[in-house]
Amino acid sequence: MSPIDLAIFISRVEAVCAEMGAILRRAALSPNIKDRLDFSCALFDQSGELFSQAAHIPVHLGSMAFAMSGIVRDVEWQEGDMLVVNDPFLGGTHLPDVTMIAPMFIGSELAGFVANRAHHANIGAESPGSMPLSSNIEDEGLIIPPTLFIRGGQIVSDVFGSLTAGLETETGGDVAAQVSANQAGLQRLKELVKQVGLDRFHDGIAATNAYGERLGRAALNDIPAGVYEFQDVMDDDGFGATDIPLQISIHVGEQVTVDFEGTSPQVKGNINCPLSVAAAAVYYVFRCLMPDSTPNCAGTYRLIEVFAPEGCLVNAQRPAATAAGNVETSMRIVDLVLGALSQALPERIPAASQGTMNNLAMGHHSPSARWDYYETMGGGIGASPDCDGISASQSHMTNTLNTPIESLERHYPLRVIEYGIRKHSGGAGQYIGGDGIVREFEFLGEAEVTILSERRSGEPWGLNGGEAGKSGFQTLDGALLPGKVNVTVSKGQRLRLESPGGGGFGIG
Repeated sequence: MSPIDLAIFISRVEAVCAEMGAILRRAALSPNIKDRLDFSCALFDQSGELFSQAAHIPVHLGSMAFAMSGIVRDVEWQEGDMLVVNDPFLGGTHLPDVTMIAPMFIGSELAGFVANRAHHANIGAESPGSMPLSSNIEDEGLIIPPTLFIRGGQIVSDVFGSLTAGLETETGGDVAAQVSANQAGLQRLKELVKQVGLDRFHDGIAATNAYGERLGRAALNDIPAGVYEFQDVMDDDGFGATDIPLQISIHVGEQVTVDFEGTSPQVKGNINCPLSVAAAAVYYVFRCLMPDSTPNCAGTYRLIEVFAPEGCLVNAQRPAATAAGNVETSMRIVDLVLGALSQALPERIPAASQGTMNNLAMGHHSPSARWDYYETMGGGIGASPDCDGISASQSHMTNTLNTPIESLERHYPLRVIEYGIRKHSGGAGQYIGGDGIVREFEFLGEAEVTILSERRSGEPWGLNGGEAGKSGFQTLDGALLPGKVNVTVSKGQRLRLESPGGGGFGIG
């Protein structure tokens, strides 16, 4: 395939992913999907290897790339099928992230898959927002193993019923939006195959992976050979364990091996994560070292291997709780990889960003009224060797937007009192870390609130003499709350969250 033909092929399949995302956003009912864009879309070949994705959520896409082959391998696929899964130990991330997978048949031949993953604010946990302060995966909501809920074009009614039973209308609407996005992706891919032919379509996938591997190899070759190590800690697990160690060793040679030996065993709280999430964080960092034009495909990551002891915090085993592992531990893994690579590439690696997604889940469940709200909040991005960090932004493993104040106040009994930049929270240095966010809510009725956050005791580290960013905190009516907490609030009470700043770079 010529370079021009390959460039056109890559652009066309990326456009399919982008259109899937646009349809999912426009068809969804929940602010979490239509406003915050907490979803991802991707394409896979007939064996489940990634060959294209849109610029959506890194933790979604990297974990799908790592786990999809295992999900699709044991299914007897038919035309018109669609499979649903959210089990973190069978290819998912955490329970609110529901993945829909559909096969593409050309005639009788299975030629590939389309998939999307979206975060649902209600997946059946007892606490509103379905991000509980949990100690067992059974407490986190509905667990869906890989299950065909559309078979041969027909909805399997008992499966769809169990998926949406007891959940709010928005959940059913969002599930339907995910189905529509996959159907549109299939239609567009079939149109592409009809135009170029099935053999040339497969050639395009192979050429995309080969191109990704070449670019990936070139980027890895820029890293000096050697072994680079780094240690960091999670603040706590919400159940008494504190300063939970994570350790990484990166071996750079003909390929890159990332080893988490020395990391804490899995803990009681829900900061555990499956290996697929750890791999997603590792892939993300190395992808950032590659040219912008690098295709996001399986070939790009073929030279990267990820190992972690079974049963450790980043390769947790059932029935470990995982709700915060996907959102909090993944962020710390990014810090680990960046910290190790800063020894090899000091002129390219930035200081630590806020290191948390500041997860806020709220709502009220009663027979007369029910609402669920979930949001991740931005903070400071670490300064780089040549520029200040960005303030008040999502970073690394999340790529979502905020919920606009207008949407939030329209959908929920909440009032936003303050929303702005947390001045002077970024670390000082030759280049200053980005500032965090201040967001304060007033409750217009009774609600239950869960916060799952990090960098409340530890600080985002600086590099090359730069100072650390300020740690974050949250208060209820002025009283300090723990980093991981569940509280019931009354009408008129105010919750204030101040997110961490990014680390500084260089001596100021």
